[in-house]
Amino acid sequence: MESAEIRRRWLRFFEERGHTVVPSASLIADDPTLLLVPAGMVPFKPYFLGEVKPPFPRATSVQKCVRTPDIEEVGKTTRHGTFFQMCGNFSFGDYFKEDAIKYAWELLTAPQDKGGYGLDGDRLWITVYEQDDEAEAIWRDVIGVPPERIQRLGMDTNFWSMGVPGPCGPCSEINYDRGPDFGVEGGPAVNDERYVEIWNLVFMQYERGAGQSKNDFPILGDLPAKNIDTGLGLERLAMILQGVQNMYETDSLRVVIDKATELTGVPYGRSHDTDVALRVVADHIRTSTMLIGDGVTPGNEGRGYVLRRIMRRAIRNMRLLGATDTVAVDLVDVVLTNMGEGYPELLTDRKRIETVALAEEAAFLKTLRAGTNILDTAVSETKAGGGSVLSGDQAFLLHDTWGFPIDLTLEMAAEQGLSVDETGFRRLMKEQRDRAKADARAKKTGHADLSAYREVADRTGGTEFTGYLQDHNEATVVGLLVDGLSAPAASEGDEVEIVLDRTPFYAEGGGQLADTGRIRLDTGAVVEIRDVQQPVPGVSVHKGVVQVGEVTVGAAAHAQIDLVRRRAIARAHSATHLTHQALRDALGPTAAQAGSENSPGRFRFDFGSPAAVPGTVLTDVEQKINEVLARELDVTAEVMPIAEAKKQGAIAEFGEKYGEHVRVVTIGDFSKELCGGTHVLNTAQLGLVKLLGESSIGSGVRRVEALVGVDAYNFLAREHTVVAQLTELVKGRPDELPDKISGMLAKLKEAEKEIERFRAEKVLQAAGGLAESAADVKGVALVTASVPDGTAADDLRRLVLDVRQRVTGGRPAVVALFAVANGRPLTVIATNEAARERGVRAGELVRAAAKTLGGGGGGKDDVAQGGGQHPAAVPDAIEAVRRLVTETV
Repeated sequence: MESAEIRRRWLRFFEERGHTVVPSASLIADDPTLLLVPAGMVPFKPYFLGEVKPPFPRATSVQKCVRTPDIEEVGKTTRHGTFFQMCGNFSFGDYFKEDAIKYAWELLTAPQDKGGYGLDGDRLWITVYEQDDEAEAIWRDVIGVPPERIQRLGMDTNFWSMGVPGPCGPCSEINYDRGPDFGVEGGPAVNDERYVEIWNLVFMQYERGAGQSKNDFPILGDLPAKNIDTGLGLERLAMILQGVQNMYETDSLRVVIDKATELTGVPYGRSHDTDVALRVVADHIRTSTMLIGDGVTPGNEGRGYVLRRIMRRAIRNMRLLGATDTVAVDLVDVVLTNMGEGYPELLTDRKRIETVALAEEAAFLKTLRAGTNILDTAVSETKAGGGSVLSGDQAFLLHDTWGFPIDLTLEMAAEQGLSVDETGFRRLMKEQRDRAKADARAKKTGHADLSAYREVADRTGGTEFTGYLQDHNEATVVGLLVDGLSAPAASEGDEVEIVLDRTPFYAEGGGQLADTGRIRLDTGAVVEIRDVQQPVPGVSVHKGVVQVGEVTVGAAAHAQIDLVRRRAIARAHSATHLTHQALRDALGPTAAQAGSENSPGRFRFDFGSPAAVPGTVLTDVEQKINEVLARELDVTAEVMPIAEAKKQGAIAEFGEKYGEHVRVVTIGDFSKELCGGTHVLNTAQLGLVKLLGESSIGSGVRRVEALVGVDAYNFLAREHTVVAQLTELVKGRPDELPDKISGMLAKLKEAEKEIERFRAEKVLQAAGGLAESAADVKGVALVTASVPDGTAADDLRRLVLDVRQRVTGGRPAVVALFAVANGRPLTVIATNEAARERGVRAGELVRAAAKTLGGGGGGKDDVAQGGGQHPAAVPDAIEAVRRLVTETV
């Protein structure tokens, strides 16, 4: 049975039993505690936590998931993969254990011609939590599973919680016996390689409190409504139904392996090592494709780093298998074709996905070349020093700066007879991760911070937003927080968070900054509002300072936004939509939105592009935007089903989570996007849009920054003033400025070269006198001196070499000169062949001098260079050189 058919049967089975089919959410988690979606239940988390009332009593989905903690095991085991599809069925206070168990058994064991998966029930083993008598009884007495195939296991494997206070409960897992070829008998308690887990049923029936560890927490009591959360691994079931040895040989991954074989000429099955490499390629290319499809772009942080690491591991393995040409697009195309039926957005965005993959491959191949040179230098230095171990610092530098995976460093070092200090490398990696975790903890994340807001949401039902039509309204204070805790009242000077039953204030979201303004209470109290956020869905929290009086819960209030600021932000937001469409018209659909920020009078817009946008194209885009303004197009907003919005061609932003109904903002016949922000009523209200330029913010992502309205006019007015001043200075017309200024710069550059020549000649004039001043140190001519401050390093080097050449008579010679440039001391030391024959080496002398100067240096035996931090230490450094020469000869 093909993987696509497994997916179809799952959704059909549960839809026929009253479940709402919910499309897979984006891999970009709508959760501040997660980078990526790691489990099928994540999109339903707000329902299970009670943050949002579920819109349906039961649901089913096939959710895209990514997990990378075991990335090093990918390809080596039968089951580890970074991307997988989790089939789930969920009940929110509807059915519970018995029905969940019945559904699972029916779907797994029903004949294939009856819509089931046709598994032999005699090969299914069940595990239950050791204290869950109810689940065991259902499996034994209702389903009829023999007691010897039901095993009780502990909390480690058969009890579930989110790791924080909230819902929890026992699990029951369904395992398939693959037979004696896969190990000893005895059930999943003995051998999880033979008895593969395929379905986990979670019975959320308790509420847990805070604890010390994963398995150490108190059970506070029963949940008011019991829930069901189940997950079946599609790839694991495909492995069984398709009769293959591991998940990599299932239809959705085997096609990638076959393509990799075609590109490299290495057949699958040749050897263990090449098979592992091919599996890594298949898994990682599929994961990369799915991540790019959901709007992740390669980078050095967060999700971008996850994608970059996975993609580069795949590309590296292709090179190790013998690929010499670019391969990413060929491999990605196979994934797009294979996964496109289940996730049609992949086919819609094929061009963009291919472009991002190709750009990252090109960047990594360039990195490989540069990093290889760095590694070769590090290896040479290690060998020259008599070492056999490449330091952890050097391995970390290659990884952190050049994107070299540690296993690549290990392999390339081993080829040159060196090992790598992995312990040192892991320590540095851990320090980096710890710093990142500390930064994350410092930010506002975690469910504990949200309990007070959820309490307000449960009590009031949320905040009605009136800001699309109103800039002020009457309201009631329904929630008040001081220092993150609910409070009955707040006084003058207190920083507060206020929740109103209705508000015109826009909460920050969708790239639009929050409104500011004032809330006035009937009691006379005034609160200056500086920010508005939605920490839980539907609850607008107004953050500000009490200016006058006392704020109390239940008080009547008048909310008024800063209308001038709102209008400036609305102009920026509408301009962002126009810029998005104009860029897509100019560059194609690959110029998809990757982020934005709309602030008063200005905006920035991030979009996909493999290369810089030419200035002429940016000029055309700007002209097109301003032509649209002149057309005076109406801007309208309409709420409609998401299917209808897509049918009308509305553009959605990557990473945004949309419900069944969406708000579509339409600008005449020019632009149509899904958007919850505020906008102008007509494009003429924007006045003017001025694009300031574009730049790179990551691999395959560019950023345009722009000004709107009065801000754009003020910018152009200042530019006009500058142009007028320049035309006066150069005595020419504005259109002559480029040529005249270019000519002036050329003359200035030539003058600087002439000055440089004079300075070099002046420095070299001192060579004769310095050579004559050489001191005799045991038969060695030693020249030491400080030259005038400001002498550049290149000039100092030329002077040292010239002085060395002037020491005649075949005498051993050492020249050590010092200078101070930009407040930092530097030195260049040279030796001739006669001095080196007596054991005097420039590199050793430089290290001694640089150490005295508070810095470092190095070089070859004949000439070396160094520097430091302490100019006053130059006389001591000269003495250190003299002393070392004396000791050496």
